[in-house]
Amino acid sequence: MNPKLSNRINKMATSATLAMAAKARELREEGKDIIGLSLGEPDFTIPEFVKKAAIEAVNNDFHSYTPVDGYGDLKQAIITKFNRDNGLTYKPSQIVVSTGAKQSLYNLAQVLLNEGDEVLLPAPYWVSYSDISKVAGGVPKEIRTSIENDFKITAEELKAAITPKTKMIIYSSPCNPSGSVYSKKELRSLADVLVNYPDIIVVSDEIYEHINFTGKHVSMASFEDMYDRTVVVNGVSKAYSMTGWRIGYIGAPEWIARACNKMQGQVTSGANCIAQQATITALSNPPSKIQYMIDAFKNRRKLILGLLSDIEGFKTNEPEGAFYVFPDISFFFGKTLRGKHINTASDFSLYLLEEANVATVTGEAFGDPNCIRISYAASEDNIKEAIQRIKKAVSN
Repeated sequence: MNPKLSNRINKMATSATLAMAAKARELREEGKDIIGLSLGEPDFTIPEFVKKAAIEAVNNDFHSYTPVDGYGDLKQAIITKFNRDNGLTYKPSQIVVSTGAKQSLYNLAQVLLNEGDEVLLPAPYWVSYSDISKVAGGVPKEIRTSIENDFKITAEELKAAITPKTKMIIYSSPCNPSGSVYSKKELRSLADVLVNYPDIIVVSDEIYEHINFTGKHVSMASFEDMYDRTVVVNGVSKAYSMTGWRIGYIGAPEWIARACNKMQGQVTSGANCIAQQATITALSNPPSKIQYMIDAFKNRRKLILGLLSDIEGFKTNEPEGAFYVFPDISFFFGKTLRGKHINTASDFSLYLLEEANVATVTGEAFGDPNCIRISYAASEDNIKEAIQRIKKAVSN
């Protein structure tokens, strides 16, 4: 830590997923054949109808600063999408478009959290929830789950975690990193607890909404008694393979949306004009247009679970969405693999990178020290080769 830097940045952790990706790039530059299963980035190209919309935007001379909270016609497309896919009704004043869903989450933490406010994080959780909360003065409070319960919290566990300092709960469904999906019944049981604590804001990260193998996606905001205190966070990075286009958005109570608009106006202002125009087309088309990607992810899930089941020491459940598996690898703790002692999930993930040339991410970064995250947003050939390398690396 550099004492000339702020305490804020010195205390902040580096994103584990980005750090592993950077390490993998370094090794590739050294000539090593690294298979990357660390980043949550679809390997598909952008749908042609989205590309066409972006090209048309360029040809139509879109180039100026955009409204802080997004183009009006994009907000209308988001409103239509929320109604079509989620049964949710919003006004334009309840929508804020940001430079990726990560900025949406950062905005929310900045406008809602005061020093000492507790933020409930069902663990495992996406790596940035914790530090986004901390940098806003919040205190992350994990609610631990287990692989036996598909990494989902119960109503009883939620109630036990709430204190007078609880201000917010952030969760994702489908979940990054576990792939778990909360059913309508399970969300309702959580809502039945939360209705008794009207000051707690629910942040529902639904970026993997369409990569869902269970059928209909359910949002906490669809419950009438939770709508006014739930913020839905979404974007186009995952389902539309538009990761580098950096478009995220929220549907929120109007007072929260106004605050996020104010915050964003002092930080980045409006998101990219061409990406916004492309997103209008992406969201205006039905989800059936991207079903081919969902089908491919489902096939890859079956493939990787079958391959991992053949490796002693990997304990897996069946994720119901997203494109990750989150195996418990605590079997290897205390063991020595090819001269390297494994004490933690971080040790194990680093060992796989150095010994098997496969990049994964330690579960410690997601709030679960017994697991690692493996992304199957990769080709079937790469998945087969990567798991074969892993099996060889851990076989004595």
